Amino acid sequence: MQSRSHVMASQLVLVPTLIIVVYFLWGFTLYTGYLSFTDSKFLPSHKWLGLKQYELLWSNPRWKIAYANMFIFGGLYLFFCVLFGGLFAILLDQRIRLENFFRTTFLYPMSLSLVVTGLAWQWMLNPSLGLQKLAHEMGFHEFTLDWVVSSKYAIYTVVLAAVWHGTGLIMVLFLAGLRAVDKDIWKSIYVEGIPAWRAYGAIILPQLRPILLAAILLLTFNVVRSFDLVVALTSGGPGFASDVPAKFIYDYFFARSNIARGAAAAVCTVMTVLLIILPYLYLELRKQK
Repeated sequence: MQSRSHVMASQLVLVPTLIIVVYFLWGFTLYTGYLSFTDSKFLPSHKWLGLKQYELLWSNPRWKIAYANMFIFGGLYLFFCVLFGGLFAILLDQRIRLENFFRTTFLYPMSLSLVVTGLAWQWMLNPSLGLQKLAHEMGFHEFTLDWVVSSKYAIYTVVLAAVWHGTGLIMVLFLAGLRAVDKDIWKSIYVEGIPAWRAYGAIILPQLRPILLAAILLLTFNVVRSFDLVVALTSGGPGFASDVPAKFIYDYFFARSNIARGAAAAVCTVMTVLLIILPYLYLELRKQK
């Protein structure tokens, strides 16, 4: 009886925290969804407009660009972070020389904020200051690297900076999983004479599906909150060529004082991510049972 009372007391202690989490997380989420159906401008309004804000949102050319960029940025970011992170993890798992040096080198970008990352890449890719100017001073006058000021390629500079920043995290996750593989499995691989590339591809990596799932979830969150990097690197320009939903939402919430339109964009962004990630989560969790 006494132990049961202690358990109940410990559970009651967590009730205020649970209430706060539910109120501030789910409460504000639902309220944001409600505001997307209203006429809210600078301040919240309860005047119901139905789907009008969504109609205005999807007729906005800037939103269409930002929404399309979310798929370009998100798809390339996830693919290259997982690809390079996995390759670097396999490389380090081979106990190469200067392993600590390479590990530190790959992890260094993680110590920088997204703002610092964006500013550093903005300087390097600036045609009048960075790599292009350096190449011209070395005599390569035909060399051009003007992606950051190109409406066609600006979004890819954001991808480049984001992959540089995020690859180290994925490398650490995969490396931890590789180092946890049972040594008996490796002994069997050596006895059978299976090549290393085939062992990793057919035996080792398939065992790291839970780590891949965690990596994709973490990277997906970074795609949604890509505001800092975009603002620091391109400010969404030139024009709106590298705009993303996070910056669109921020501008309409604060710069344009249109809470309802920003809330509608936020709802569309979250629903899109959920529709993409939930089926994948369902399939992965089902396979693990």
